[in-house]
Amino acid sequence: MSLKKQIPNSITLLNLLSGCIAVIFAVHNALEWAAFFAMAGIFFDFFDGFAARLLKVQSELGLQLDSLADMVTSGMVPGIVMYQLLAKVFPEAVWQVHTGFAFSYVGILGLCISLASAYRLAKFNIDTRQTSSFIGVPTPANTLLIISLPLIIAYQQTNWVLAVVQNPWFLIGLTVLSCYLLNAEIPLFALKFKTWGWKENQIRYVFLVLTLVLIGLLQFMAIPCIILLYVVLSVFANKTKSN
Repeated sequence: MSLKKQIPNSITLLNLLSGCIAVIFAVHNALEWAAFFAMAGIFFDFFDGFAARLLKVQSELGLQLDSLADMVTSGMVPGIVMYQLLAKVFPEAVWQVHTGFAFSYVGILGLCISLASAYRLAKFNIDTRQTSSFIGVPTPANTLLIISLPLIIAYQQTNWVLAVVQNPWFLIGLTVLSCYLLNAEIPLFALKFKTWGWKENQIRYVFLVLTLVLIGLLQFMAIPCIILLYVVLSVFANKTKSN
């Protein structure tokens, strides 16, 4: 088998490795570290497809491997992170299994994100409409939304921000919204540049510039804003095209 064909698959496996490490940290409630390793996995997830297109070695094996890796990094990780966040804000909803281990039966709602992610990934693999764009929020984008919460809590401890992010009903509402957006019939643009011209990519350039501005101004708080911006710009672009 050609070594060149294995380069994208190796990058995908780095995504999977990062996701596995993130799961370990998330299970042990080290959510900031889980977030950083999930981000590393998403970085590799972006570049495995880029490498496959650049080397012209796209394959069915790569497609399936990519989905399996995404299920860990962008499926299990955000679900466990939300489980831990919900467990923390609902301390009374805990079943003490044995010394040193308590199970949150409210926190299990967070795992709905993992279920919705699995459904979205399976649907993506058989949906011929999603070759150059997305329908519903991609799992990596949704993961960035969820893992931004522990980073905001850890590094941007503004009182009003903490009051919102640690509000039990905000977390439940975000879980429901996350599951919906993953599988909603909302066309969203993909950050895939086939050419570098302004006319074909103006929405991508606008999005990237605004993303950099938001990160500079808001740091980790920018991540939820960027995901919202992504959805809003996509809806605006769709309406412009239809008109």
